[in-house]
Amino acid sequence: MRSTNTIYGIITLHVLIWGALMALPHLLTAGTQPPPGALPGSFWFISTLLHICAFYLNAYFLYPRLMNKRYWWLYILSLVALIMGVNYAKTGILVVFYSNIPITASIRAMLFFSIMLFMVASIIYRLVVDKVRYEKAQKERQAEQLAMELKFLRSQISPHFLFNVLTNLVSLARKKSDLMEPSLIMLSELMRYMLYDSEGKKVMLDKEIAYLKSYIELQKLRFGSDTQIETIIELEEGAGPYSIEPMLLIPFVENAFKHGIGWIDAPWIYIRLVVAENRLTFTVRNKYSGDNVRDSKDANSGIGLANVSSRLKLLYPEQHILAVQKENDVFSTTLTLQLK
Repeated sequence: MRSTNTIYGIITLHVLIWGALMALPHLLTAGTQPPPGALPGSFWFISTLLHICAFYLNAYFLYPRLMNKRYWWLYILSLVALIMGVNYAKTGILVVFYSNIPITASIRAMLFFSIMLFMVASIIYRLVVDKVRYEKAQKERQAEQLAMELKFLRSQISPHFLFNVLTNLVSLARKKSDLMEPSLIMLSELMRYMLYDSEGKKVMLDKEIAYLKSYIELQKLRFGSDTQIETIIELEEGAGPYSIEPMLLIPFVENAFKHGIGWIDAPWIYIRLVVAENRLTFTVRNKYSGDNVRDSKDANSGIGLANVSSRLKLLYPEQHILAVQKENDVFSTTLTLQLK
């Protein structure tokens, strides 16, 4: 409703401006006798109609379609042709319908510069419209990002996973296992990263990888030898420090553990992260079955691959490729990300 009212308001404003402009010559000459050779009000009315048509043709067709790095030269030619065409049309109207008025050099200059003035106004108008639309899109983008981050923060890690880890820690404590201390350290690092390190817009890639390793090790502690888990991390030697959006990779791993175990015979999970030539390639594969996906114990855990895809489109536009495949009871996701 608000957008419709805005459109009607803009149309009304344009009508008022053009109406005032077309009435101006009549208002200025009302009650007075125009000097010999002066252009009559009827001609200015027709001329203004031509200017308005040229104004919108340039603002809504020529400039937005042709004014770019590829077709800028075509835009210049089209603009010149439009100016000359309108100027020729006005001159022709004078010759045909106002033959008693001599076309002097001053009149020719007036006809030419009036259309030039309208074209300059048209370009300025287009620039203002584009700027307003860009700022509006930026605000909508920021609002969408905030909403996505809020949704993301509310569902970062499955509570089911944390409860299971704590249960395993209790079991280790009763057995007085040597794994108790390193497991507690990994859990504390994981929680610290979730609560504090991920508050910023971006984190260093090595922190994200360390968090990923802690998560995987805790999952190994949870499932033991029942699930075959293979992790490969390859970092290009001498690669500079990269930054990445926090907790961008963990949903793929969490999804594998969520749907790759349970009612599956001989479950396995394969995780590989490669960083080379300013590019990150992250692959996660797991055995799965349709029944296991539908009957998941924790249907609300994790942020889901659909939300991850939306987050990637928002944070890394045209800088990522996400491929998801289901084939022969194997679920595979591969993320290729351009690093900075």
